[in-house]
Parts: sequence; structure tokens; C-alpha cells
Amino acid sequence: MKETTHIKLHPLLVRSVAQALVAIFSENRYADKVIEQTLKSNPKAGSRDRAFIAETTYEVLRYYRYYAEILGKTPRGESDFWQMIGIHFFLKTGQLPDWQEFKSLKIKEIKALAEKADAQRSLRESIPEWLDEMAAGQLPDTWDKTLHWLNKPAQVVLRANRLKTDRATLQRTLLEEGIETKPAGTGDALVLARRQNIFLSPLFKKGWFEVQDYSSQLVASILAPEPGMRVVDACAGGGGKTLHLAALLQNKGSLIALDTVAWKLDELRLRARRAGATNIETRPIESRKTIKRLYNSADRLLLDVPCSGLGVLRRNPDAKWKLKPEQIEQLRATQQEILQSYSHITKPGGRMVYATCSILPAENQDQVQQFLASESGKGFHLLEEKRILPQDEGFDGFYIALLERREGGIQ
Repeated sequence: MKETTHIKLHPLLVRSVAQALVAIFSENRYADKVIEQTLKSNPKAGSRDRAFIAETTYEVLRYYRYYAEILGKTPRGESDFWQMIGIHFFLKTGQLPDWQEFKSLKIKEIKALAEKADAQRSLRESIPEWLDEMAAGQLPDTWDKTLHWLNKPAQVVLRANRLKTDRATLQRTLLEEGIETKPAGTGDALVLARRQNIFLSPLFKKGWFEVQDYSSQLVASILAPEPGMRVVDACAGGGGKTLHLAALLQNKGSLIALDTVAWKLDELRLRARRAGATNIETRPIESRKTIKRLYNSADRLLLDVPCSGLGVLRRNPDAKWKLKPEQIEQLRATQQEILQSYSHITKPGGRMVYATCSILPAENQDQVQQFLASESGKGFHLLEEKRILPQDEGFDGFYIALLERREGGIQ
């Protein structure tokens, strides 16, 4: 953990972080929303101060269990989180300012307790015991390295919007704005050279790019829709992958975006307008009839199903503290139900992608094998399977399975 760095702490900024952590843990709010609200309430803060608030909040979230172990208790209020932040900065820099809030912290004890915690993986990497045991059981050969990588801050990745530009043009034009990037893979991905508020770029407002991790961009690429096809994104959410599908379709053909949460589709419509995606039709899933009306109609079907999100803990570190063992089982039941029911949307000869941002085989290849062995799955065969761990190329953990429905398959 220790990394000798000179960091000047300011009480007002540390207080903002402590208050954000109280909201996340004591009020059970989502970290990204809390940080967004915290930054809005500090409008005069410069870019460096805003980065300090966001990055420090996320770092303490990542190592919450580790710091709580050293603190010797579960933090309950703002003063406890002040001390936790103090532990964080002492272990990072080897020093602490002489503030009243840090008076009760004993340097020798922090060192001794940190050394003891470092010997136990679930404490050192800061993850709930049950989750460490579950993942280690399913990923015995890779879990140590995977877990370590899940604590590394995620890179910011852009997807060039083919409806308005191409990757080379976007990279060149961003550089003119002082935003340096580097290409990732062979598609449309650009990785920011340094973290900054990319949403302030005029090019974002013009719809030239979306923020989307490279692993996530592979989902639509593997589904590979062709212009003129009928495509259904059955779990569209806010529409990041839907917009990518629209770009690959070149606005030609039909793209139906479904979701059980109507306000997410409202957000998608706004994003589609900015992106210049004109072939998207949104439909809220109000009952099974919404799905049945689409049976045997899609050339391409995307099932980006609800999952534990364990592959994206670097972006959402609070998720590991909110997740419960019973939720994994509930999610697995939902995933299989979606596969069984929604797969009928694929027409004979059509293709379907099942995708998650999880790294657990129980949510991924096990689900696909269970589906293929079922009555509904007998009409499909597996064409391609991609399992991505964060240590592979430094991007999010994902699972993507491409299946094809045989001619004369399920009816």
C-alpha cells in the first residue's frame, strides 16, 4: 500500500471526502451519485481539488475493509471516516498533518496492524470474506491476480462514434483540444493518457464519442450487425451498447431497445439524439407480451443481462460492499430466465450474444451451458466465447458468448 508521495491535505477537502463516505455507507447511496453531488456542492473547487475529492473517496472505498481493520472498528460517523482517511494517507505517504482529527491515530499501531492485515488476502485486497471464498472457488488459478487488478483504478476509454467521425480523426481533433489519447485494439477505442473531465469537451457535446470501456465495446463488435438488419437490444439500460449497435448499423435497418425500467430508455433517447442515431425505437417491457410480440423476428439479439458487476469493481468499488450472497443466486435465476424466454426473439439463422460484466463462471459459461442443454437452447449452438479478466489487457472483466440459432430451431 505504501507509496511515498508528497500530498498536501486541506481540511475542507478531507471533510468533503468524509461526508461523502458517510452518505455512501451510512445512507446506503451509490458512490458515483454521491461524488457527483459532492462536486456540485463545491462549485468553486479547481480541477485538482475536484480530482482529490473523487479519487480519495474511491480509494478509501476500495480499501474500506483493510482500513476498518486497522481502525479497529466499523466506522459509524464523520469522525471515524476522518480517521480512516488519515490511515489511508499515512500508509500512502508515511506522514500525517498535525490535526486534531488525527490525534487519536497511533503511528506504531497503524504500521503493526497494516503488516498483520497484509498477510491475509481478503483484508489486504479489501473484499468481503464470502465473496473472496466464492470467487476463489470458481477461479482457483487466477483469483489472486484478478482480485489485485480489481483494485487498480480503471482507465477512461472513449468510443469514436462512426455516425459522426472515425477514430483517427477523433484522436487528432481531441489533441487539438489538449486531450491526449492512444488507440486500443482494432475498433473505435481510444484511452485517455491522463484522467480529466472529458464531458466538457465540445466534441462530446457534438456526439463524436461516448465513454465506454474497451471490453464493453467488444460486445457489439462480436454481435456484428450488418446495415439493414433488424436488431434487438433486450436489456438496453442507459444504452451504451445500443448506441454502438446503431453506429455499426450505420443508421440502416431497425434497432429496438427494450428495458424493464422506463426512465433508462428516456436517457437513451437523449443520448441517441446527441449521437445522431436515428434508427432506435425504445419499448419498455411492460409484460411478457412485449417479448412475445418480437419472437422469431431479430437477425441479431443482444442479451446484456443483469449481473453482479464483479468485472467492473474498479469503476464501482462500493458494489462489493452492497452485494449479498443471496443476490448472486437471484441474479443467476434472472439470467437463466432471460436466456430461456428472450432467446426466442432470434429468428432461425440469426445470432444472439449473451454478455455480462461479471467474472464468475456461475454467471457466465455455466449459464450458457445450462441454456444449451435446455429445451429452448437445443435450437442454438455456440460459435464463440470470450472471457476477459482485468489483468488480461487492463480493461474491465467481461464475458461474451455468441450463439447462432439453427434453421428450424426453437419455435
